[in-house]
Amino acid sequence: MIPPGLLISAPASGCGKTTLMLGLLAALRAQGIAVQPFKSGPDYIDPAFHTAASGRASFNLDSWSMDAARIEGLVGNAKGADLILAEGSMGLFDGVAVPGASGNGASADIAAHMGWPVVLVLDASGAAQSVAATALGFAQMRPDVRLAGVVLNRVASKRHEALIRVGMKQVGITVFGSLPRQKDIAMPERHLGLVQASEQENLPEILSNAAGFVAAHVDIPALIAAAAGTLQDAPPPAQIIPPGQRIALAQDDAFAFVYPHLLAGWRAAGATILPFSPLANEAPDDSADVCWLPGGYPELHAGRIAAAENFRKGLQNFVRTRAVHGECGGYMAMGVGIIDKDGIRHQMTGLLGLETSFATRKMHLGYRKADLHAAIPGHPALARLRGHEFHYATILSEPDAPLAQIIDSNDVVVPETGSVKRYDGGGVATGTFFHMIAEAA
Repeated sequence: MIPPGLLISAPASGCGKTTLMLGLLAALRAQGIAVQPFKSGPDYIDPAFHTAASGRASFNLDSWSMDAARIEGLVGNAKGADLILAEGSMGLFDGVAVPGASGNGASADIAAHMGWPVVLVLDASGAAQSVAATALGFAQMRPDVRLAGVVLNRVASKRHEALIRVGMKQVGITVFGSLPRQKDIAMPERHLGLVQASEQENLPEILSNAAGFVAAHVDIPALIAAAAGTLQDAPPPAQIIPPGQRIALAQDDAFAFVYPHLLAGWRAAGATILPFSPLANEAPDDSADVCWLPGGYPELHAGRIAAAENFRKGLQNFVRTRAVHGECGGYMAMGVGIIDKDGIRHQMTGLLGLETSFATRKMHLGYRKADLHAAIPGHPALARLRGHEFHYATILSEPDAPLAQIIDSNDVVVPETGSVKRYDGGGVATGTFFHMIAEAA
């Protein structure tokens, strides 16, 4: 059976939904309640925090990239849990203009599809009864999305809270809790968002503080009672063809961004994942038949990667006879060099001719569709992939053969095509700036 669920969302980014999500996960876990977390949208940082807080692997659900069957199959991971909590992205109704596989990518799509009532986190700074007007608008925006109630955040005083509650009572909206202003559980951020969970030395303390803070100011039993859902049982997870049967997977603070549903799908298909750390100067396992370099923050560790001679030579030997694929940061590390924010150039592995720079930042953000000109591990030529791109690198050169035609969510061609290079021994290097989420139907 699939347990009931709630979607934690907000009118916009920065309202406090991650604080509430992590606090609830940690508090419920401390009470012995098994909670299955999910993340709406193409975010690869939040799920690691969810997993740390809940003790259960968190999975992304994305209506633009995933069809309904894939979403429902992933929700099947909630079997055996007592409750589902899904964290939204951006604002509740924020998505792209042109719908994709099963929606436009908005968190509201997931709430409507799964029948999960929404708990809206409202930043109450600088307003009082007027906050209720915002909540009322969200309650009425889409008839297929039900607002369970709100949690007020950054409340200045008891008087401030009382005034807001007066407004909420006037429009008939439940207030589940009121979080006062505080900075004790703020997590450091960098240009792509939160610092990764693996880099948080005091993460247990942060989660414990968040749990105590939320438990003290939110009516958790009332939240649990508001949970609902329309899915009683889930279909089998959609099949994901692995890139190989033995996958050498780069995994450390420089290469950490791989979607959990892909790893789970590869393992379910019988693949063996062989992690290695480029930052520890480790080469890919020679018994692997494919090597996968995920995204991450290679620009922050460019000096260490450049000095990792064993990693570089091991990867160069590997690609002579086998396939190596890189996504975003992994793709950049497969190039000839990265120029860091201070203008210093660092040698990369040279599997491809790509050169990138962070000295002059340029944001690349959005959904991507790729029609492959050449095969990548797990997907043949002519396959169409759906994914998402987010980085600040300036592309100085991308001289190898184009891997794919890339278009954005509005069907506008994107100039960064990815790259493919073949080696005399039968190996092939491929890379893209976007992170694959699913193969399109």
